[in-house]
Amino acid sequence: MQLKNSPLRYGAVSMFLHWGIALTVFGMFALGLWMVGLGYYDPWRKAAPELHKSIGLTLFFFMLLRVVWRFVSAPPRPTPNQGRLTRLAAAAGHAFLYADLFLVMITGYLISTADGVGIRVFGLFEVPALFAGADGQAEVAGTVHLYLAWALVIFALLHGLAALKHHFIDRDATLVRMLGRDART
Repeated sequence: MQLKNSPLRYGAVSMFLHWGIALTVFGMFALGLWMVGLGYYDPWRKAAPELHKSIGLTLFFFMLLRVVWRFVSAPPRPTPNQGRLTRLAAAAGHAFLYADLFLVMITGYLISTADGVGIRVFGLFEVPALFAGADGQAEVAGTVHLYLAWALVIFALLHGLAALKHHFIDRDATLVRMLGRDART
């Protein structure tokens, strides 16, 4: 399998980043919902948020890599049956997903560093608190983080439904290209 994208399909790097980030987003959403309901004496009460933060910062790195990779290896051309409106909607949808995901991670960082303490990443190194101490920083960032996370998951589900629509209704190669198959097959 080729590493870079071709005009007809996605390469291994793009597929790894796409599916890895998608699985991580849904896993992080589930972890986030679960951890906020933990009781004071629950053994995961401290460990779950630390894991959530570490995965979130790792995800931030992979999202930066994904943005750079889009410039290094351009996505395949749109399928021939996609009109101008479909191409514009796809571009807007992808831009929203990228922006929302980055904003979710930034607000998560602002929650975690509101008290001026950095974030330990899997116990290996610390990401410093660069901005802290604003009035209500943790509360405001927490509320925004929650709404953006819900928007991200809902929009990602819509993105998946759109891919299924392309596959089963339009019968084009949009979905199979992200599964590693050539658009001609």
